[in-house]
Amino acid sequence: MDEYSIKTKVVGVEISNERTTFAIVDIRGNILTKDSFDTSEYPNVDQFVTVLSDKIISLIEANCGMENIRSIGVSAPSACSITGYIENAANLPWKGSIPLAVMLRERIGLAVGLSNDAHISALGEHAFGSAHGMKNFIVVCLGIGLGSCFFSEDREHHGNIGYAGEFGHTCVEDHGRPCGCGHYGCLEAYAGAKGIVQTAKELMAASDAPSLMRNLDKLSPRTITECCDQGDEMAIEVYRRTGYMLGIGLANYASIVDPEAIIMTGGISHAGKWLYEPTYNSFEEHVFCNMKGKVKLLLSELEDRERDVLGASVLAWSVPEYSLFI
Repeated sequence: MDEYSIKTKVVGVEISNERTTFAIVDIRGNILTKDSFDTSEYPNVDQFVTVLSDKIISLIEANCGMENIRSIGVSAPSACSITGYIENAANLPWKGSIPLAVMLRERIGLAVGLSNDAHISALGEHAFGSAHGMKNFIVVCLGIGLGSCFFSEDREHHGNIGYAGEFGHTCVEDHGRPCGCGHYGCLEAYAGAKGIVQTAKELMAASDAPSLMRNLDKLSPRTITECCDQGDEMAIEVYRRTGYMLGIGLANYASIVDPEAIIMTGGISHAGKWLYEPTYNSFEEHVFCNMKGKVKLLLSELEDRERDVLGASVLAWSVPEYSLFI
């Protein structure tokens, strides 16, 4: 009788607007090897999937062989774990409905699981980060877009058709700023990267006060944070206004789902105290009174790409095994 051996490696893939990172991860969560490339270089999705598939196959063959890989987990913005599609991603170069899971499975020959980047971040935080041991928590991803996932009684909530947690597209100002989704007043339009830059431009246009931001070659959340670090009052006001709006959104969220903690991840969370303090103050001001002082507001301690690759590997272990390789 042939001996049956359990495969102890998977591939985790993190697709962001700027870079795509992929890694071989073992059963203990160790990243054995990884690689990446620029997502933006492939505006045609068929070409992107071909390049990603080829690179994954090359990485596997150079390190452990296809027969030793169980499955692949993929993180992507606007992805649905139920359908395996990326649907109308506002900030990716590919529009419409993209059956990414099937496309990768057909090219690589392994089982593929696909989920929203915020849900993947939550899996990573739950298995390896600040949410380890928690049963009820929210993970919020702050970047170009705003996404979220919440765990209820130790299980992530997907919703009816897989789109639960679209936190960035909740309305915080009626008839407010236009959002990439086509609506107006979405939180993403105020607390996403483009929204933060717009707030900075509005403040500079409304006042002649000096600011280091006026001399920047590129205005971005990162460069605005650098101005804050140098004591620039107008830059600090940018994050005060951002944090106020974000705190309202988080307070509404917490008042509905009653989490133990809210964990903020993503590039914008790296603004640190400049964003955290006004967000916390606004959150405590607006959250349901019985929850004041009882919900932890945390900044993730994991490096973003590492967490999301690890989260994608967690997803990979959960999909039914399929392989063209023995």
